[in-house]
Amino acid sequence: MKSNVETAEIAQPYAQALMSVAQSQNLTEEFGNDARALLDLLQNSQQLRNFIDNPFIVPDTKKAVISQVVGAGGNPYLRNFLLLLVDKRRIFFLDQILKQYLALLRQLNQTVLAEVTSAVALSSEQEEAIKQKVIAITNARQVELETRVDSELIGGVIIKVGSQVIDASLRGQLRRLSLRLTNG
Repeated sequence: MKSNVETAEIAQPYAQALMSVAQSQNLTEEFGNDARALLDLLQNSQQLRNFIDNPFIVPDTKKAVISQVVGAGGNPYLRNFLLLLVDKRRIFFLDQILKQYLALLRQLNQTVLAEVTSAVALSSEQEEAIKQKVIAITNARQVELETRVDSELIGGVIIKVGSQVIDASLRGQLRRLSLRLTNG
């Protein structure tokens, strides 16, 4: 297994190439939507993930499946890019390439990614309130939320934007209280 640094070094030029194609065709947002859909598919389909990662499956078979996944109505530029990844034996890095593409897209759109962990699923009103708070803190034009549920938080949320973490969880408050009590 490759280290994260090696993976990033391999994925970055491909993500930048994908962004160049997207910009030249004025399809950055469409590619972003397709990248999110592909990432979601890879995360939810272990069978597809195993298929793509398997080095013993011949490239022609992988190309056929990728063409089927993208579909006839899919973007031909994106389909050709994915087929190129198969030819260059870089399809293994697809998820990292797509994540880096989305990071480039956020940078282009002056959008920040806020990773939100909550004890329960957030309502759309709560998500909007978090977006507004993050915009106020970061001065970004837009906020993209990546939410997940962790029942161990007991209550509240943890918001991570870049290297900044805002821990407004009940678990975090209890931990801070415990530290204050033990340190006098």
